[in-house]
Amino acid sequence: MRIFLIGYMGAGKTAVGRQLAKRLDLPFYDLDKVIEETEGQRVADIFERNGEAGFRGVERNTLQRMIDTHPRMVLSTGGGTPCFYDNLKVMKEQGTTVYLKMDVGSLAHRLMHSKSERPLIKDLGEDDLRDFIKRHLEERREIYEDADIVFEALGMGAAKLDKLVGVLK
Repeated sequence: MRIFLIGYMGAGKTAVGRQLAKRLDLPFYDLDKVIEETEGQRVADIFERNGEAGFRGVERNTLQRMIDTHPRMVLSTGGGTPCFYDNLKVMKEQGTTVYLKMDVGSLAHRLMHSKSERPLIKDLGEDDLRDFIKRHLEERREIYEDADIVFEALGMGAAKLDKLVGVLK
């Protein structure tokens, strides 16, 4: 079983992924962390050196390598991963995609505290951040909602995690 968690940055893909993997007795991987380990540099540095297009190529190759080498896993992807190349199609063909959905206000609140780690938003103020998220979510809505499972991620606790596990089994 392969499960791919997709959704906007800050939606909790990594935290939920770790818990989900434990519950399902699957290995957990965070695509950005795998990229950093493989490339020997932070995602932010790859963005800075190679631009978004360069990063997306590395991301695509790493995604494919993870699929090729891990028949069982929970993989949290980057917020843009399903939006480039044929990544969403490949993930859907190779496993189950789960969109962790969250509203603009909640995402903005979460992201204000981790902006420096995120290349696309590091220089944005609070209002600009909300506008950026709103615009991005609108651009990506169709892609995200094409996931096999759309799951409301706000207030993710034990009961909600149990519900997600039930849907996946």
